Amino acid sequence: MNTPTPTGLGRVARGSGPGLLLAHGATGSIDGNYGPLLDGLAARHTVVGPDYPGSGRTPRTTEELDLDRLVDDLVATAVEEGLETFAVLGYSLGGALAIRAATRHPERVTALVVTAGFAHAGPRMRLLVEDWLAQLTSGDTERSARWAALHGPGTPFLDGLDEAGLAALVEACRAPAPPGAIDQLGLVDSLDVRPDLGRITVPTLVISTAHDLLVTPHHHREVAAGITGAGFAELPSGHLPFVEAPEAWLALVTGFLARAHAG
Repeated sequence: MNTPTPTGLGRVARGSGPGLLLAHGATGSIDGNYGPLLDGLAARHTVVGPDYPGSGRTPRTTEELDLDRLVDDLVATAVEEGLETFAVLGYSLGGALAIRAATRHPERVTALVVTAGFAHAGPRMRLLVEDWLAQLTSGDTERSARWAALHGPGTPFLDGLDEAGLAALVEACRAPAPPGAIDQLGLVDSLDVRPDLGRITVPTLVISTAHDLLVTPHHHREVAAGITGAGFAELPSGHLPFVEAPEAWLALVTGFLARAHAG
């Protein structure tokens, strides 16, 4: 196998066992998107989680984000941490990166788990991304926080909150977006990995966040239908499974990876 060029991506690296590369969502980070799962994942796997440019531990880049270059950097980070082969768990934007990693680096990727993922944005999702960008750049933090609180979680989760719980959620959404948020949303808007789906041969599980208002189940089903033999599971969550259903998400991921490695 070729040794990739070293990257400057900050990362989480912990645990032992089969390799697992994490790919987070747009405007997120490894800690933000996978924090509640890290202990459980690291108990069974050697986990490497790079932060994208402008998120978490990684400074923002002056260059436009490029899908293939970012995928190569994620893979190179895993190799830097001693992983020659690994499964990839991708959430939201990270799902598309996981798909591209499987076709661009087939000698390294052993299995895929795509959660709340999409192969391309489509007209409705692009309109939503444009609205999201408008919120992030408006300077109106109250309005932006309310928008995020209403669009991130699923409606069953939101409707189950009392006044104090909803106020706490809005307050959490007031946290500033990472410096690379706009760059990452631009990548969401432009990428298209539909041609990759039919080329994936590794065991794959698509986890659909069944109450998702951002990346709707239409997109999850499209990904699953395009990958021969892909498994499909539903999670009772909106677009924030790490908030709404972290234990159920972890169980789906670890159960599938155990079966994939055993096979």
